Amino acid sequence: MAKILMKGCEAVAEAAVRGGCRFFAGYPITPQNEIPEYMSRRLPEVGGTFIQGESEVASISMVYGASSVGVRAMTSSSGPGISLKSEGASYLSGTMLPALIVDVTRGGPGLGSIQPSQSDYFQLTKALGHGGFHMMCFAPESCQEIVDLTYNAFEYAERDRNPVIMCLDGCLGAIMEQVELPEMKEIHRDKGESWSLYRHEGEKRDMHILTPYLMEPQLEQLNRMRAKQYLSWQKNDVKVENFMTDDAEFICIAYGVSARVAKDAIIMLRHDGYKVGLIRPITLVPYPKAQIAGLDYGRVKGIIDIELAIPAQMKDDISLQVAGRAPVYEYGRTGGVLFDDVEIYGAVKKIIDSSREG
Repeated sequence: MAKILMKGCEAVAEAAVRGGCRFFAGYPITPQNEIPEYMSRRLPEVGGTFIQGESEVASISMVYGASSVGVRAMTSSSGPGISLKSEGASYLSGTMLPALIVDVTRGGPGLGSIQPSQSDYFQLTKALGHGGFHMMCFAPESCQEIVDLTYNAFEYAERDRNPVIMCLDGCLGAIMEQVELPEMKEIHRDKGESWSLYRHEGEKRDMHILTPYLMEPQLEQLNRMRAKQYLSWQKNDVKVENFMTDDAEFICIAYGVSARVAKDAIIMLRHDGYKVGLIRPITLVPYPKAQIAGLDYGRVKGIIDIELAIPAQMKDDISLQVAGRAPVYEYGRTGGVLFDDVEIYGAVKKIIDSSREG
C-alpha cells in the first residue's frame, strides 16, 4: 500500500479505526486534540460514533458503556485528563472490559506544560487507578510504529478482557512522517461477544451480568487470575529493541522520542570510539526485565537512563533489574524542554569519562 504523510495523533486515530474502533468519547486537552478532531470526522464515515463528552469522567464512562455491548471503544487525553479517567479505567479492568486509552503526555505535575514530556511513566505503569490492576502499555517511537501498535491494540484488550494504553508524547503526537496504513479489519459483531451485554434478536444464550462489585471469594478469584495474566505478559508479550548492544560497555535505556534522539547520539559516540548501545522498551508494561537483568555485567560498566523526566521515573525499574551489578546513571530534561543528539552525546560522554577517571 502507498505511503502517506500523517501526524502522530492522526496516525493513532486512523490505525484505531482500521483496527475496528467504532466508538470514541473524549474531551479536549493539548497536545492530543487532533485525535478527537480526526475521529469526529472519520468515525461517521465507517458507521461509528463520536461523542465529545462534557468531561473526561463522562468520556471514560461512555467508553465503559460502549465496550459493555461489544463495541471496540477508545478514548484519549493527556496527563491531567488521564488522571480524571483513572477511576473509569479501574472499573473497566474490574468488569473485564476491553478498551483503548491513548495518553499524549505533557509536562507536569499540576496543569504543567503543553509541551512534550515523559512525566506520566509512574502513572501509566504503576497506578492508573485504584485497586492494583495493570494495563499493557505500548510506547512507540515513530508514526509507523504508532500505526502498527495501535492497529493490534484491541486484539490484546479483547484477549485479556482488560484496557490497553498507548503512551505517546507531545513530540510524537505532532510530528509528521510517512506511514503505510494496514487494511481495514472486518469486525463481525452480529452475535456479540460471550462477555458483552449485546444479544442478537432471537439468540439464545445465558444472560451476562456486568458488575463492578464482587463479593470476597469472586474478587479474590479475579485478582488471582489477573496475577497469572500479568506473569503471562512478562513471558510472552514483551516488545523491546536492542541497538548496538552486542559489544557495548555502556547501555543507554530510553523509550519513545528519547530513544530516537539517543540513537543518533550513540552513532556519534561509536564514531568517537565509545562502545555504547541502547535498549528501547516498546512495551513499558510488560517491562523488558529479562533483557536488562541478562546483560553481561562483566562487560557492561554502566547503565544510563535517558528520559524526558526529572527526576527520572524509569530508573527505578532499571535499577531493580541491574541489582547493583553496575552503576545506574540518569540524564533528562523536563517541563517540555527537549534534548537533541548533540546534547545527549555530551551528557553520555561526560558520564563515561567520569566513570573511567573514578
